[in-house]
Amino acid sequence: QVQLIESGGGLVQPGGSLRLSCAASGRTFTSYAMGWFRQAPGKERQFVASISYSGRATYVADSVKGRFTISRDNAKNTVSLKMNNLKPEDTAVYYCAQSTRGWAPQNPDEYAYWGQGTQVTVSQ
Repeated sequence: QVQLIESGGGLVQPGGSLRLSCAASGRTFTSYAMGWFRQAPGKERQFVASISYSGRATYVADSVKGRFTISRDNAKNTVSLKMNNLKPEDTAVYYCAQSTRGWAPQNPDEYAYWGQGTQVTVSQ
């Protein structure tokens, strides 16, 4: 059974930084792409970033480009999202997801497993 456990969310002031982590278990981690998505109240789930199985290919949404970085550690079965210069519009529940593919899709339908989510709130 696949388990994805996110950590690292919290309350931060605008301009601040957070690092989200996701620990994966239950399936060969190194075979599948990983992604981060977010959902704000009243809005649809939104792609944030994805990374291929090897880590060589990464993609980030235009709204976070230059501020967020995705990375993975295949030796530790973890994927991280480093978030800098956070803005109030980044406030959302952030979800880690594991794809059914090795490349790094942006469509949430390409992801079979999801974590429970971690809340990120950016406010004064």
